[in-house]
Amino acid sequence: QVQLVESGGGLVQPGGSLRLSCAASGIIFSLYVMDWYRQAPGKQRELVATITRGGSTSYADSVKGRFTISRDNAKNTVSLQMNSLKPEDTAVYYCSARGVNYWGQGTQVTVSS
Repeated sequence: QVQLVESGGGLVQPGGSLRLSCAASGIIFSLYVMDWYRQAPGKQRELVATITRGGSTSYADSVKGRFTISRDNAKNTVSLQMNSLKPEDTAVYYCSARGVNYWGQGTQVTVSS
């Protein structure tokens, strides 16, 4: 069955960096568009970044220029490098395989001094 396991979250000061990873299993990873979403307390889940099968990327305006999504099809992983973090980036971050109805447990990112 499908599994998406996120890791790499934590507590970081404003201006700091984190790198999130998502390990996928149960799917032919290279065939899927992969997304990173986030959900802050009391808010709806929002799309943060997307990477296509061919490696094209797109970002929410709020993270453009600060976050970078990448994928390693050999390792079935998708990553999110987050730089210049802001308190408003605080959320639980989830990866998603586009079109697959499955959400992992997510990884908590807290940006605070």
